[in-house]
Amino acid sequence: MATKKSVVVLIGILAISAWILGSAIQAGAETLNCRFFNHQTKAEAVPIPDVEGHVIRLTIREGVQIFENGEMAPTKQVLYNDLIKAAGAIETYTIITFQDGSTIVTHTKGRVEATPEGLQTTSKFTGDIIHGTGRFQGIKGTYATSSKILPPEKGESSGKSIGEGTYVYTLPSK
Repeated sequence: MATKKSVVVLIGILAISAWILGSAIQAGAETLNCRFFNHQTKAEAVPIPDVEGHVIRLTIREGVQIFENGEMAPTKQVLYNDLIKAAGAIETYTIITFQDGSTIVTHTKGRVEATPEGLQTTSKFTGDIIHGTGRFQGIKGTYATSSKILPPEKGESSGKSIGEGTYVYTLPSK
């Protein structure tokens, strides 16, 4: 009996310790909001002949993020799209390069929505900050974003995207 009770007490202590430690880490997290604009600079599509309008697409989008602290940083996004009539799953890697040369790299997954006619309208992604350099060396955290996709102009295969994002991160102590 004493052994079972000891195990239960030990598990309880570990659970409480993990909760306190997790809260402390989250409490030290920083949040940085941004607005962004990007456009497609390259795309390659391969039709999949299983259902009408099914396409696998690799896309590169470039643009800029404008942060609430006044910083601006060019971005390059590599997207893998699995779309049916322009809607579906998207996986992205985004490289953000700041004026001082520091970078943040994110990996996100999400979904793009489209009209029945196949015009993309909105997208939402969530994921992780996977790498940083310079002042962001050792960064850990998450990134969430949503955007509106404007109708493509004449000669464009994809519309420009405008949206908002939030980084929640921690940096290693120095």
